[in-house]
Amino acid sequence: MMNLNNRVGIATGGGLLLLGAALLSAAANASQSMIITVTKGFGVSLYATDVGDAKQMAVGDEGTLFVGSHKSGTIHALVDSNSDGRVDKRYLIAKGLDYPEALAFHKGDLYVALEDRVVVYQDIEPRLRRPPRAREVYDQLPGNGRKSARAMRFGPDGRLYIAISAPCNVCEPSAPFGSIIAVDVNSGSSQQIALGIRNVIGFDWSPLDSRLWFADMSRDWMGDNLPPDEINRVDVAGAHYGFPYVHGKDVQEPAYEEPKSLNITKPVYELPAHVSPMGMLFYRGSQFPAEYHNQILLAENGSWNRSSKVGYQIVVLETDGRKVSNRRTLVSFLDGEFPVARPHSLAMAPDGAVYISDDLKGNIYRLYYKDTGAEDAESESDYAPKPEQENE
Repeated sequence: MMNLNNRVGIATGGGLLLLGAALLSAAANASQSMIITVTKGFGVSLYATDVGDAKQMAVGDEGTLFVGSHKSGTIHALVDSNSDGRVDKRYLIAKGLDYPEALAFHKGDLYVALEDRVVVYQDIEPRLRRPPRAREVYDQLPGNGRKSARAMRFGPDGRLYIAISAPCNVCEPSAPFGSIIAVDVNSGSSQQIALGIRNVIGFDWSPLDSRLWFADMSRDWMGDNLPPDEINRVDVAGAHYGFPYVHGKDVQEPAYEEPKSLNITKPVYELPAHVSPMGMLFYRGSQFPAEYHNQILLAENGSWNRSSKVGYQIVVLETDGRKVSNRRTLVSFLDGEFPVARPHSLAMAPDGAVYISDDLKGNIYRLYYKDTGAEDAESESDYAPKPEQENE
């Protein structure tokens, strides 16, 4: 197990990112500084700022990073044209949208989930300066003001998987709320993949057997340590994962009695209560050491109604494809009781680094593995992106 002994100080006001606690004094003239703890051998750089309350991300075939927001109603495209790990240009793809936080990229096209439908921006990467008009491809998302979190990814079968979370803390949601569906974007037909979910943002398919895994946030207001958040795996399409009747493996919901005929699939792994798992991916790159290959990276957005804070970190879930044997911290954004970021989603960069969206400050961070033969972290420095060019 690696030791968490690198301290990263980011001076956001001055645009300077300093690796190593010994260099923090150099940031004295910045308007704000913050401490990030990183596992030895890794580094974190500030990839982009001011992208709204940065939520979900999608990476295009040419390496463009698309970022959706919730409150600001915008979609940004970030470009690293010289592949130096820093964004060079940014483009505003759309604004004034209804909650465009869920994005997916497939065969040159950018798909966006809005309140009650999914739209697509076709052939988007060559047209970032003058984005095409969006075309509706699916109109069966539940709207009518009953907003719930959404997440999207294309699966190995070519269908668009959409997680439609429950619009409540605890309730018996009506379909398709509280489910993951798979949509054929050509025909519009859909299939229920998982039922009985509460709040799912992160899901991915195991590179070992193509099984779908997802992270689910359990309900609030049952105390500091209950109920546990969940990691689940889909072995049978249409299985029920317990919400609202059972949380975690065996925490019974006092407000609703479990139907006797209901067959509930228990989670593969229980996370601590209130860590709020969101972004999730299996690491498929080659930049990180071999021990990270095919392992789960998970963004824990952090607690908000707990007496002491937990989460606010990126963790590694060690798995053999069937079970999770260990959970360890890779990056921590919690400085004591002070969160300096709330990691929301994760995306693979073309070079094997990992993008992290921060919906607290509207930043995008880049997590990368450093050459172990390089200088010690306390003598290194890295600079945040220069001002980025908007649409011309």
